[in-house]
Amino acid sequence: MKAFFKSFFASLLALIVFGGLGFLLLIGMVAAMGPSTPKVPAKAVLVFDLSQSIPDSAQDAGPGEAIQKAIQGGGDAGTPLATLIKGLDRAAKDSSISALFLTGNVQSAGYASGPAALKELREAIQRFKATSGKPVIAYNLGYAKKDLYLCGGASTVYVHPMGGLDVSGLSAEPMFMAGAFKKYGIEMQITRVGKYKSAVEPYFLEKMSDANREQTQMYLGDIWEEWKTVVALDRKVTPADIQKLADEKGEVLSPEALQAKLVDKIANYDEVLDELKKVSGKEAKDKDFPQIEMDTYLKIPGEAAKGKNRIAVVYAEGEIVDGEGAGNQIGGERLSRELRKLRLDKDVKAVVFRVNSPGGSASASELIQRETILLKAAGKPVVVSMGYVAASGGYWISTYADRIFAQPNTITGSIGVFGTIPNIKKLANDHGITWDSVQTAKLAAPSLSRPRTTEELARIQTLVDDIYDQFLGKVAEGRKMKKEAVGEIAQGRVWSGKAALKIGLVDEMGGLQDAINHAAKLAKIEGDYKIDAPEAAKEPIEKLLKMLNKGEKRKLVKASPVDALKGEFERTLVMLQSLNDPRGVYARMPFDVNLK
Repeated sequence: MKAFFKSFFASLLALIVFGGLGFLLLIGMVAAMGPSTPKVPAKAVLVFDLSQSIPDSAQDAGPGEAIQKAIQGGGDAGTPLATLIKGLDRAAKDSSISALFLTGNVQSAGYASGPAALKELREAIQRFKATSGKPVIAYNLGYAKKDLYLCGGASTVYVHPMGGLDVSGLSAEPMFMAGAFKKYGIEMQITRVGKYKSAVEPYFLEKMSDANREQTQMYLGDIWEEWKTVVALDRKVTPADIQKLADEKGEVLSPEALQAKLVDKIANYDEVLDELKKVSGKEAKDKDFPQIEMDTYLKIPGEAAKGKNRIAVVYAEGEIVDGEGAGNQIGGERLSRELRKLRLDKDVKAVVFRVNSPGGSASASELIQRETILLKAAGKPVVVSMGYVAASGGYWISTYADRIFAQPNTITGSIGVFGTIPNIKKLANDHGITWDSVQTAKLAAPSLSRPRTTEELARIQTLVDDIYDQFLGKVAEGRKMKKEAVGEIAQGRVWSGKAALKIGLVDEMGGLQDAINHAAKLAKIEGDYKIDAPEAAKEPIEKLLKMLNKGEKRKLVKASPVDALKGEFERTLVMLQSLNDPRGVYARMPFDVNLK
């Protein structure tokens, strides 16, 4: 019988291996038989479906993660911001493109699709309209705030008769878990520095502290003011008009939106298609019109870069963690190794560092920062372009740059440090689990099985204070400020990019291209450089998974309440899982920056 099972499982294993090889071979054949480089039809409408997340960089999942997402029905990772901007700028000069059609509702995942990224994408859409003279047509069943921010300046903004617009203002709603921890017997012992360092509040409070409420109100107000100003300018109304709608209506019905001049026309989808036929040289009676989707258009190779010098664009997007990190994280060892390679590459003349991170591990942040210092010492300018969030550890890795660019609606600062120590003794004891121990020193390695002693907490606080003092010193040195002055604006406080410019934490308002231009100027290679940016190629298996999983994209203004609550829990769990600093000390901003 033993021999039978041994033979059976050996045969089963062989079947699985050969089946897997056959599957991969099939994928290879499918990829090989795939279409050649797509072509743009004459007078084509460029269809830009916004129903995706817009990350700063390509973050392809590994094979295991891709398969898991496919099984669970997860969507793709979205198209990187820089790739979309490049496509829009190329389409503006493309004589085969007759118009741009915007549709769909922007999705958010992690730190993608933030206000700063949308500002750069909106400017590219407006640039397409201004430089090409081609019409930009927008249509949706309903426009969320992000969609209206992108589409409000279109040549014609259509909305469905049964649709509407969301102009309800912004809110940030952190989830507090202290009550649940207490109920289940979990105690979180906290050490922190900074009056405004509120990242740990959800673990030991049941509502916002006054300091956290103050800073959140301020940076939300700055972001909201930017949104109102831009939308009002696009729609030729006043910010006061927008505020009145936000205060009195929030959700605006299609007829109300038309009356308020927030849209140009109310129309059904078929009527919008007739308009697209017209701009592409067809008639309403024609069944179709020449068009090309943005995803397809981006696969068409552009002109090869001609400059002999290289400016490397490096992306730091996600939580900063110790080690290599996952696809949606910034691994301290991985990113510092990447920066080291650029330092040793004689062809790289400057580095542009795109930071979109709330921070995380203090140790990992220090590894990355050290490499930026060494890059400068090697004579290679380092310019930082801040995305949606560049706070706490995200600011730590930025502070020594030659120049820091941010958007008015960037979230930055949060110069502070904290440590968290969970104690699950009561939870375990309530279920019959106990521990006993033997130790050789009074301050032996801490454990989850008991609360820290007064002496242990005091020592941990000393470590946290020391790292905070180092943080202040680094910012003072990097920004050429007095340490006392940094201390006054630190305390873990979060600032908008607009406010950060006034207090000296950033140098200039601008996006990624502005940072690239400045890096070229510092390296004295203006007019003779090419951009060396990572664009991860998808493996055949990932292409197939994406094809199988793509399906019909959802064009929804809001997720269901269940989806929203599920997302809150998932973000919290991801944040907790990323707390892997070897010393248990973190430079991280308040983790819920999900603006609603």
